[in-house]
Amino acid sequence: MPETAAGISRRPENRYGNRPTMKDVAARAGVGLKTVSRVVNGEPGVTPDTERRVQEAIEALGFRRNDSARVLRKGRTASIGLVLEDLADPFYGPLSRAVEEVSRAHGSLLINGSSAEDPDREQELALALCARRVDGLVIIPAGDDHRYLEPEIRAGVATVFVDRPAGRIDADVVLSDSFGGARDGVAHLISHGHRRIGFIGDMPRIHTAAERLRGYRAAMEDAGIPVEDAWMSLGVTDPERVRRAAEDMLSGPDPVTAVFAGNNRVTVTVVRVLAEHTRPVALVGFDDFELADLLRPGITVVAQDPARIGRTAAERLFQQLDGSLVTPERIELPTRLIARGSGELPPAD
Repeated sequence: MPETAAGISRRPENRYGNRPTMKDVAARAGVGLKTVSRVVNGEPGVTPDTERRVQEAIEALGFRRNDSARVLRKGRTASIGLVLEDLADPFYGPLSRAVEEVSRAHGSLLINGSSAEDPDREQELALALCARRVDGLVIIPAGDDHRYLEPEIRAGVATVFVDRPAGRIDADVVLSDSFGGARDGVAHLISHGHRRIGFIGDMPRIHTAAERLRGYRAAMEDAGIPVEDAWMSLGVTDPERVRRAAEDMLSGPDPVTAVFAGNNRVTVTVVRVLAEHTRPVALVGFDDFELADLLRPGITVVAQDPARIGRTAAERLFQQLDGSLVTPERIELPTRLIARGSGELPPAD
């Protein structure tokens, strides 16, 4: 402890001080505690002059209402938890914003965090949010077993899964048509004359990656085109792995003439690889991404609507909280193909 001039030790002062309370406001305004409570909560029964004095005291002291205590008395915390895969992924920006806007319209605060595609971290984060008594959860699942949430759901925590279904529990889910979108994207390449088409996707345990691979296979089968193992590569989406996969497909005596990329991160790396090759190679990516239309050629994509996904999930969540929903549903939203040039290149050979 620091010492005074007399050599007596003294505990350092709290540099932040203490938060002002309603008692402090009442003392400064010269009114009773109940009067302050009425002003803070917008209740009637206070004269204009008294209300003015209370408001001046509130502003002078920097008082903020304790919403936690207030809403707990009502049985709700007016907060929603959002568990994302990766906060840095541009796909989740408009999705998160849409969830926040719906939450705000219902008077709720949104709290979000990232699982980093780790099932253990997802569970830890979801249960931590439940421990803080959020009213509901919107989850992009990283794991495939969500039975850990059963006690929370029984206790009244509304839950909606997004982008991927829940594992081993029956719950609402809102997602895009990954299978249909991938099938349409690959069929688009086939319609422009391609027969040797590569697929580079995310880890196969991820629902969206598996569905997009299934869509790729379905389009090739519909066209009567046998698929070679060398044309398919699934794994982590870091640039080094994707680059190796793309370069392998583009080399050898019979290289692919087109690539279907399974998500926006894969697409960006493939664009960089193709920029280093002199032979033109067609490309269609799943997910739109910023500046895709400004490249030359522009990147043809199968676009999702992340804002609509987030909005639909959040609205579903508040319908659960209002008691108007009983049976969980799977809501699958359509994708759309945006042709910009890269997916319309003909085979070079």
